[in-house]
Amino acid sequence: MLMNWMEEVFKVKKPIIAMCHLQAIPGDPYYDEAGGMEAVVEAARRDLDALQRGGVDGVMFSNEFSMPYLTKVEPITQAAMAYVIGRLKENIGVPYGVNCLWDPIASLDVAKAVGGSFIREIISGVYASDFGLWNTNAGETARHRARIGADNVKMLYNIVPEAARYLADRSIADIARSTEFNHRPDAICVSGLTAGSETDTQVLTTVKASVKRTPVLCNTGCTKENIARQLSHSDGAVCATTFKVNGVFENAVDYERVKAFMDEVKRFREKL
Repeated sequence: MLMNWMEEVFKVKKPIIAMCHLQAIPGDPYYDEAGGMEAVVEAARRDLDALQRGGVDGVMFSNEFSMPYLTKVEPITQAAMAYVIGRLKENIGVPYGVNCLWDPIASLDVAKAVGGSFIREIISGVYASDFGLWNTNAGETARHRARIGADNVKMLYNIVPEAARYLADRSIADIARSTEFNHRPDAICVSGLTAGSETDTQVLTTVKASVKRTPVLCNTGCTKENIARQLSHSDGAVCATTFKVNGVFENAVDYERVKAFMDEVKRFREKL
């Protein structure tokens, strides 16, 4: 059963997957040449440590500060991400994945190279977005996963991408149902408008009711104050901004915020 894989991987019900945001890397407009890759590695190491000590169930590494994003990344991005994760592997104590924004093929390649367990991407659909016309090819992505021997890498489909709108005039319920039928996603992610924006609980509920066997994750905007409600309507969550100092996207991870958040999650799980 597809619903079981998350408990098998994360060893808990309704896991919290924390984002470890990498600073801009070579090839990115805002890369810090003076600090170089060592600065990127050390910033990621500090965030990873705070997330793990705070008790998160998994970590997903993303090139979050490679702004503005590409829908087909350059080879230097994949190489730099693999380098950073490789440097951190001895420090990783939880299941981990890769989000090479916004390129599912690149995400699979990096995950396969570093031993990641999952990716999250925009894998299906066509969108009008801040990054231009955003097309995908789910069949190509699925075949690439098989071709590189990454069948064990779970694919989390984001069906409400940030900063984008589905071009077809279809309801979110129809999108969820057809995504499940056509693509057999390992999980479906539901987002708000941007990173840190709260996911609409009503949309989460609609998606959850529309699929038969696929886990549904709250993908943005979880906070200590709303996480119990969001987990009541989902099978887990992907979290980032709420863990940052003062809850600000650009800041480093704050251990105290992570711990307080995860304490709330544990209290919620005790009632399951």
